[in-house]
Amino acid sequence: MESLDSTTYKVYSKTMSGKDCVKLLKKHGWTVSRIRGSHHVMLKDGCVIPVPVHGNADLMPGTLHSILKKAGLK
Repeated sequence: MESLDSTTYKVYSKTMSGKDCVKLLKKHGWTVSRIRGSHHVMLKDGCVIPVPVHGNADLMPGTLHSILKKAGLK
């Protein structure tokens, strides 16, 4: 994670690991509902987002974009 503008919630990083994505979501009020295999299921206000966590491997750009869009951070 490179930088986060907290006023507009725009993430300027093109790549992010699953671990960093979970940390970012936790900062914005998401909680880990459950972990099944390598997927952490994040929950907030009835909305569910699965986040694949494969060590320190970066998420694919489309996957990261989708997660951040569903979370309202992009």
